[in-house]
Amino acid sequence: MADGGRRAFIGSFTAAGGPGIVTAQVDTDSGALTVLSSVNSVPDPSCLTLSPDGGTLYAVSETADGAVTAYRVDGDQPEPAGRPVPVDGSGPTHLALFAGHVLTANYGSGSVTAVPVRPDGTLARSASGVLRHTGAGPHTPRQQGPHAHQVQPDPSGRWAVSVDLGTDSVRVCTLTDGALALHRETALRPGSGPRHLAFHPDGSHAYVVNELSPSITLCRWNAAEGVLTPLSETPVLSGAPARDAYPSGIVASPDGRFVWTATRGEDVLSVLAVEGEGLRLVTTVPCGGHWPRALTVSDGFLYVANERSGEVTWFAVDPRTGVPRRAGSLGVTAASCVVLG
Repeated sequence: MADGGRRAFIGSFTAAGGPGIVTAQVDTDSGALTVLSSVNSVPDPSCLTLSPDGGTLYAVSETADGAVTAYRVDGDQPEPAGRPVPVDGSGPTHLALFAGHVLTANYGSGSVTAVPVRPDGTLARSASGVLRHTGAGPHTPRQQGPHAHQVQPDPSGRWAVSVDLGTDSVRVCTLTDGALALHRETALRPGSGPRHLAFHPDGSHAYVVNELSPSITLCRWNAAEGVLTPLSETPVLSGAPARDAYPSGIVASPDGRFVWTATRGEDVLSVLAVEGEGLRLVTTVPCGGHWPRALTVSDGFLYVANERSGEVTWFAVDPRTGVPRRAGSLGVTAASCVVLG
């Protein structure tokens, strides 16, 4: 940032009345957020990511004709850096930077797209960077076809990993000359509906939160070979939910001792302790709103985008127990994600 201050960028669903992308100042002592600006230049910027130098922000448009847009970050309001670039896929729900490209996970079309990033951070159109998933699962109608929900690089930076709710699988991919290629597909329990994945900070394990069953699949990760091996499945709720639970976000603590998940149908956050090659559910706490869609952890605070109640709530995390304590909230209609810069 030009003034050296800490910023948060909040995505939202404009189709539900959201303001677009909100920029907020972060008080690193209290975790509090204060709105600085908003920009409503593209529809439904539901997921955001920052360049490593913090100078460029990228946003998907989670629409039927999905796109990705780059923004310059200099001061209190991001400015569009070029026109939106189509991703040749529908409903992009997630994006990440990998090997000189922005990758998008396209839920509607069940595909992953690689969009080239120019040296100045702007985006170039790619006609060959789409990897289409195939397959289905036993849960109808949610698994009649592939639904890529998340994509990210592994901690080694060698592989792109995509999580597909529709095919009950995680794909490990390579990117060469702008073309994505499947290296290995790992099957998870049929009907589990994997949604998002978080790596342990040391890169040895991955935690996959399942949307169609309220659980986490713990996997061993071999970065040298690009192999993901499922080990066990742990519930994120203490009992059977009264209705569909819809788990959503997952993050691991920077010290690797805890994993947190959000469950939308129950409006709770779950705290799980990492115990060797296992997880133990510690407790659940209210999410501070309704329909927690995404989680972010930074500087001892956990931020929750509560989509349907329209706010971002922050929690101070007990470093000994991992249990979050509600510390405040900021109203943002149809909030969908929080990125700290």
